[in-house]
Amino acid sequence: MSTLTAALYGALVVYLGGWYLDFWFGNFSLLLFILSMVTGAFWLAERLRLAPARAAAAAQLETQHAARQAELARLGIEKVDGDIAEAREKLLMQPWWLDWTAGLFPVIVVVFVLRSFLFEPFKIPSGSMIPTLHVGDLILVNKFHYGVRLPVVNTLVVANNTPVRGDVIVFRYPVDPRLDYIKRIVGLPGDEVSYLNAQLRINGQPVPTTPLGEGYDEEGLRLMAQFTEQLGEKPHQAQRFPQVLPFQPAAVRDFPGKEGCRYSAEGVVCKVPDGHYFVMGDNRDNSEDSRYWGFVPKDNIVGRAFFIWMNFGKPSRIGGFD
Repeated sequence: MSTLTAALYGALVVYLGGWYLDFWFGNFSLLLFILSMVTGAFWLAERLRLAPARAAAAAQLETQHAARQAELARLGIEKVDGDIAEAREKLLMQPWWLDWTAGLFPVIVVVFVLRSFLFEPFKIPSGSMIPTLHVGDLILVNKFHYGVRLPVVNTLVVANNTPVRGDVIVFRYPVDPRLDYIKRIVGLPGDEVSYLNAQLRINGQPVPTTPLGEGYDEEGLRLMAQFTEQLGEKPHQAQRFPQVLPFQPAAVRDFPGKEGCRYSAEGVVCKVPDGHYFVMGDNRDNSEDSRYWGFVPKDNIVGRAFFIWMNFGKPSRIGGFD
């Protein structure tokens, strides 16, 4: 069993190392599920067979010791070396491979349940959501806000809230579902969304905005026109280049529902299909979003982002956001 445990941990190190070095994509939910199953099997074996076997061996040692002591006493020998406490302790001690499997099972399964059904941490890798979220922000995503989904397969089993305009969501990137993206919901199923000459409209109505002047974007190293925008109940900040840039239709991918979109140098107009959402980054001119790769299916939604729990470069950013 020690050889098997060493092999399992060796495979885990190789998997995590290749993931870290970008040799392949990792699925952390699947990894936690497998670890829960493997350590759970060791935990059951420990509870049902291995621990009772060690306890039986220790009891047998005590019985043999008592019989030997009785025999020596019958022969008139009273002073003998007979402390078996250390031997008994060694018989009852868990071997290292059980410490690193069965011993970790409760921790791993708690992490798996919390991460799968309650809250999942994510790290912001790019500046597409500046000024709301910055590179290096470590955020929490509410996994049950839109309903309970089965881990790994992400199948909805219990519905909860419906996504609304303005929600910041984490979702599986439709182009490559192995990747997680974060954007803001702009268009709901059935909406017509237009972004023409840097003006966002929903169903023909301009989205209310308030200019905030120019601000320096540390990520892009340039001044940006910042403004507040109100898609839902609460306003949020966004930014774009001070000058209006022409849209590049050549950068648009093919995607399901593209026939409901129109593209020009002014921008894009799209009709959002049923069961899908139109999302955009708050950093409007530095965001690859629904304007370029299409709509987010509702089944791709992982959860609603709501809290920055750490930014090691800027701890002052810890807190909630809209």
